[in-house]
Amino acid sequence: MKGTNLGEFEEIVLLTIAALIDEAYSVAICDEIERVTDRKVKLSVVHAVLNRLDKKGFVKSHLGDPTNARGGRRKRFFTVTHAGKVALTKVKEQRDQFWSVIPEFNLKFI
Repeated sequence: MKGTNLGEFEEIVLLTIAALIDEAYSVAICDEIERVTDRKVKLSVVHAVLNRLDKKGFVKSHLGDPTNARGGRRKRFFTVTHAGKVALTKVKEQRDQFWSVIPEFNLKFI
């Protein structure tokens, strides 16, 4: 397993895979990230992140059945591994710690 830290976009991709449950393939991941973050996402960047997350042991993938809609091609579906869940939980706990110590008056301008 390579590295255990998550970059910001790696975290977003991992959360998206978790949210999509059984429908997490690369195009769906791109679409969901664009929908939620309102920012343009390149498929090639998502593929690079998925490869990195796989090398870190945070995701695993399997090929679905071929479909006529895709010209007989198969989708590669991704799921979050136990190590991925641990990494996401660690990041959430760290963020929660920071949020808990920010004085309330620092956020009143929002």
